[in-house]
Amino acid sequence: MGERWCAAVLRVLVLQAAWALAGGQVRYSVAEEAKAGTVVGRLAQDLGLEAGEAEARRLRLVAQGRRASVEVSGASGALLVSSRLDREELCGKSAPCGLRLEVLLERPLRVFHVELEVTDINDNAPIFPAARKNLSIAELSVPGSRFPLEGASDADIGANAQLSYTLSPSEHFGLEVKSKDENKISVLLVLTKPLDRETIPVHRLVLTASDGGRPSLSGTMELVISVLDANDNAPQFNQSVYKVQLPENTASGTVFYHLTATDKDEGSNQEVYYSFSDAISGKIQDLFKIDEKSGEIRTIGELDFEDVQSYDLEIEARDKGTPPLSGHCSVELKVLDVNDNAPEVRVTSLSVPVAEDASVGTVVALLSVSDRDSGENGRVRCWVWPASPFGLEATFAGSYSLVLREALDRERVSEYEVEVRAEDGGAPALRASRGLRVPVSDVNDNAPAFAQAVYTVLARENNAAGAELARLWARDPDEAGNGRVSYSVWEGGAGGGGWRAASSYVSVDAESGRLWALRPLDYEELQVLQFEVRAVDAGEPPLCGNATVQLFVLDENDNAPALLPPAGSAPEAGGVAAAEAAAAAGAGSESGTLWAWAAWGAPAGQVVAKIRAVDADSGYNAWLRYELWEPRGKGPFRVGLYSGEVSTARALDEADGPRQRLLIVVRDHGEPARSATATLSVSLVEAAEAAAAAGSSSSSSSSSVSRSALGVELGPGAASAATNVWLVVAICAVSSLFLLAVVLYGASRWAPRAAVLSGPGPTTLVCASEVGSWSYSQRHSRSLCVADGAAKSDLMVFSPNFPPPPPGPAPKDTQPEPSALLDTSHCENWDGVLEQGRLI
Repeated sequence: MGERWCAAVLRVLVLQAAWALAGGQVRYSVAEEAKAGTVVGRLAQDLGLEAGEAEARRLRLVAQGRRASVEVSGASGALLVSSRLDREELCGKSAPCGLRLEVLLERPLRVFHVELEVTDINDNAPIFPAARKNLSIAELSVPGSRFPLEGASDADIGANAQLSYTLSPSEHFGLEVKSKDENKISVLLVLTKPLDRETIPVHRLVLTASDGGRPSLSGTMELVISVLDANDNAPQFNQSVYKVQLPENTASGTVFYHLTATDKDEGSNQEVYYSFSDAISGKIQDLFKIDEKSGEIRTIGELDFEDVQSYDLEIEARDKGTPPLSGHCSVELKVLDVNDNAPEVRVTSLSVPVAEDASVGTVVALLSVSDRDSGENGRVRCWVWPASPFGLEATFAGSYSLVLREALDRERVSEYEVEVRAEDGGAPALRASRGLRVPVSDVNDNAPAFAQAVYTVLARENNAAGAELARLWARDPDEAGNGRVSYSVWEGGAGGGGWRAASSYVSVDAESGRLWALRPLDYEELQVLQFEVRAVDAGEPPLCGNATVQLFVLDENDNAPALLPPAGSAPEAGGVAAAEAAAAAGAGSESGTLWAWAAWGAPAGQVVAKIRAVDADSGYNAWLRYELWEPRGKGPFRVGLYSGEVSTARALDEADGPRQRLLIVVRDHGEPARSATATLSVSLVEAAEAAAAAGSSSSSSSSSVSRSALGVELGPGAASAATNVWLVVAICAVSSLFLLAVVLYGASRWAPRAAVLSGPGPTTLVCASEVGSWSYSQRHSRSLCVADGAAKSDLMVFSPNFPPPPPGPAPKDTQPEPSALLDTSHCENWDGVLEQGRLI
């Protein structure tokens, strides 16, 4: 086992050393016309890959500009012939015929270069330009005269293209073959014996060309030689071969040589006309032209060094003799290279998009750069613009890798326009470029972020269920699912009345972030709601961001004033709590009749009663004012605008009658204003009766409910009988009760008044002043009182707090205002309103 392991290690080391010596390139050789499936070489083994690694790492060929006719076996990793290999089609006359292949290996990505040499076999026979050649030779041609023949061509190379010529047996003609250089052979037909047209007018010979392959292949051309009589001197050039050099950018129409041939004959036999030999192909004749009279040779097409580097122009000078004679020469034109080809940049592989978290050194694309020019004109240097975040790395001659040089950030740049630029070494240098679009794919690296950490939302109470309160938006610069944000409400606390779940009041649309109300809001129930909205993206793993929402409910004037029951009413009447509940529900806009007594002769300004009312709203919506609606005009009574105290407007006399019915309107300052009405029945009696009634009412309030407390209006008969009884009692007890009546009268006249109409409400303290009356609930821990006496220069307003309303919707009816209510009076010496301890 150890020996086998050492042998494997040694084999790997040998392969690595061979690889290093070869410069990282594998070379194979295969004969052309090899059958499909022929194994060219064990590529995976030569690259040092283990069994099965070639298929696992997707060993494959990178497509080239021309068909390679070979492929890599995915299973074995061998390089196989996939289709017909024709060396002449692939390389023409170039030798050796080498194909440069690029092999791609993944995980990690590596590129190997393989050079495949296609060797020639003798699969092409020599071919003449024409199957038949017609020649005209003067009868007077002397033995030894030579007539150039167009040689055959063989598409093969090397020994397979080495041609030898033979001529069919003839006593008059022979064959002479000369080598101009290593690649060119001149074939001449030699006259060996004088011709006699009268004996043999036409000679038919066969010219055979054989190559040097094994087995040898051959081609033939028939020579038809016509013997002409007369003109016996052919034109002669001063040399048989002329050599010319011409740059490839020579303009069309340029005269580059002037040929001259001489003929020793005279007259018409001496006039020479120049033309290209019949051996000249039509392709060459499209590039050059010779003047038949002057012998000037000019260009008529464009030369291209990259296509053809040299031309062999066979020129014929023919006289006008009969028969005409001709002389021949060859002009060898060498084309000089100029820098007329810009570099070519090709993308052989492109791996896009590139993840924004791709590591530095990641291969993005494989490129091939070439220049058809030669020498310095074909030497190319390459670079990338802009220089970051990508760069070029040379992998082989003319091959480059576009690699990542810097970290990417898709949120900063989502797509790169990369330009690979190439410049050759010519003068002037030519440049080329190839643009690549490299998109950057997103990863979830950004959490949603709200524009504000805290959102303040104002909403009026009594909003409709489903009403939009605000729109929240969180920005996530990622794209697709990584940037798709969904919103949800995190539970928070509700201010006013204890903790409540935010989800019972509001909801947020998961897609749009629209914040909407689940139910109508009630300021009397909820003043502030604070909660958090969470934004979560759809990435993996998901990222989130939070924002705090403070929802403030704005008060609306949706509660009418509610009259409080009299201070002396029975507990069964519900007290202040019932009145507050009625006010919160919008009911209680009108009360029953209230009773009070006033003595005849009472001076102006004497308080006979006090109307008490509360409003469940706050601020201006809960600031109440009292107006006397009936009777109109200059009646005997008046009502304090903000205190609700009913006092005498003048001294009372018997002309005012036994009873006065007052209709009092209580109105808040909301928009629109809401109101409630109270009916007060004031009985006018003697001063003693009034004092006795007040005392009797005060002494019996703890055991029974008095008529004034109950507010029930008695009939005329019952009222008269009660008056007589009180008169008898007063006469009988005048001496004993006189002092008591005086004391009680003085107490009712000068003592501080908490209220004339009062009830037993144990949980509510009502403080009165000239600027208003307000209830204070024991649910607040503040101490509150506004004392009677001197008028205050400011107004203290306290927001009432009522017990929770009964379950179910409660109608909020508003008492219609009379059409001729008194205009609202402005409070003099107004400094401010204090609501729940804060100045508004």
